[in-house]
Amino acid sequence: MTELLRLLAYARRYWVSLAASVILMAAAGGATAMMALLIGPIFDRVLNASAANTPVKLYTDPIFHHNFYLSNFVPSSIHNVWTMVAFAILAVFLTKGVCDYFGNYLVNYVGFSAVTNLRDTVFDKVLKQGAEFFESHSTGRLMSSIMNDIDKVQLATSHILADLLRQTFTAVSLLLVVMTKDWRLALASLTVLPFVAVPTTRIGRRIRRTSRRTQDRQAELNQILQETLSGHMVVKAFGAEPYESRRFREASHKLLTTNLRYVAQQALSSPLIEMFGAITIVCLLTYARIQIKAGTLTAGDFTSFVFALLMLYEPVKRLVGIHNIFEQALGASQKVFEHLDHIEEIVEKPGALKIEKFERGIVFENVTFRYPGAPNGFQIQNLDFEVKAGEVVALVGPSGAGKTTIANLAPRFYDVVGGAVSVDGHDVRDLDLAGLRSLIGIVAQDTFLFNDTVANNIAYARPDAPMEEIRSAAETALAHEFILRMPEGYETIIGDRGLKLSGGQRQRIAIARALLKNAPILILDEATSHLDTESEMLVQKALANLMEHRTVIVIAHRLSTIRRADKIVVLDKGRVREVGTHEELINHGGIYQRLHELQFEDVGSGVDL
Repeated sequence: MTELLRLLAYARRYWVSLAASVILMAAAGGATAMMALLIGPIFDRVLNASAANTPVKLYTDPIFHHNFYLSNFVPSSIHNVWTMVAFAILAVFLTKGVCDYFGNYLVNYVGFSAVTNLRDTVFDKVLKQGAEFFESHSTGRLMSSIMNDIDKVQLATSHILADLLRQTFTAVSLLLVVMTKDWRLALASLTVLPFVAVPTTRIGRRIRRTSRRTQDRQAELNQILQETLSGHMVVKAFGAEPYESRRFREASHKLLTTNLRYVAQQALSSPLIEMFGAITIVCLLTYARIQIKAGTLTAGDFTSFVFALLMLYEPVKRLVGIHNIFEQALGASQKVFEHLDHIEEIVEKPGALKIEKFERGIVFENVTFRYPGAPNGFQIQNLDFEVKAGEVVALVGPSGAGKTTIANLAPRFYDVVGGAVSVDGHDVRDLDLAGLRSLIGIVAQDTFLFNDTVANNIAYARPDAPMEEIRSAAETALAHEFILRMPEGYETIIGDRGLKLSGGQRQRIAIARALLKNAPILILDEATSHLDTESEMLVQKALANLMEHRTVIVIAHRLSTIRRADKIVVLDKGRVREVGTHEELINHGGIYQRLHELQFEDVGSGVDL
């Protein structure tokens, strides 16, 4: 019930359209009931010539015993019984068709709009999560929740919600018809409903659990698909096609099994209703024979009653199926609401300070950090150093020393466990996140580019930037020439993750992106790793242009940049071991000297600092 109420809350802003659809569906349900009422007059008056001139009674009010005749609903100018019945049939079908069409459109409008809002809300919530959230949730599974799980909810809140209103009002209207025809007979006929409702409810609970398992299987399949397609070159390089094919087939088979389990559970309710309905009809026919012989029941009245009852069983069957689909949607919504309820690790304080410029420096003061997902794993302990405005500070050390982790604390991708990271004397936890991150530009080793045009990738931080500034940034990043050689220049689509470009070209596009952002603080995270000599030289020149007049934190850069650094911070196992300039540390006899000697012993080995 909690999940259902939360889903309905998203439809609250569309209450006018929802109310109108309810009214229209009620009118359509009433028109369906009128069809059943017209069966009696057709048998007793239209097809019975001897009774053609007597008034056509539709039903009797069971409370006040007031008779309602067809002439109450048909214009008085029409006197012929057949004409009245024909006019009523046309009017009923026209009313049902018009009301059903517009009611169906409005309820689908409400359902699609509400679920679109839900999907947008989930996406925004996931987007605000910290790095720890994305480390503990795979991309494929998140995509499955945002798309497949919400698709199940969308089905229930659009098409199925429309059918729910339609069948509910039809069932209520037909129930009134059978009650007005013979309430005792109606009550006897409806005693089978509890025998259907109880097992249906239990089946619905099983369907909800099965639906959740189905969505989990689908998420697993989606994850395998995403990983295999993204890493297709690795798959081919290691000849792992049979392994990935087997993994995909196993996941597909698991999904097939849970889907078939759902079908078996969902289909069980229909034969239950059919069986109890057959028993009811046999009992009714036995009763009708007796009453018709006694003259207390006409063939037309009984036919109308049976027709209404048979019509009533159809919406009851549909409502049971709708209940099962809603259970499936509620099962799918559980994971969606888990994401909505997930507490954000990185949040702004109320009244967070908006910072617009950077003037003094970044201070790491007695910083302690451990990854939330691995509390007993890697740790940074009692880290102290300062990056003054305008300085180039290099972080060096063995692999796993914590260089990238430390750099990720400045833009607050993670929060420290102890101590503080301050920008211009303000703890980053007290600053407005958007303002803080607007001050920092990042060029990483694994550059991520979007499957978009070159221009849009460069202007990612400033989508409204004029073309002149985009071109200027590309020229400074030494990217302008190769961009012009591309088929459509700056409007060329560069492919998923920029795969149409070489490594050096991707890095220069990333540098152009950072240049256009024009942030005063720059983080270079192994920006020239894995590049060939020519590409590295071009990227180095582009980085030199980027670093001008900026405060720079260089992580594991090559020796040429480290020599130019104002300060080198040597890290090992999450601690600061040495601090100084290249000249001060080269003969110190410590970690830096050892790494320096290793690099020069075998320059071709690509050893990085």
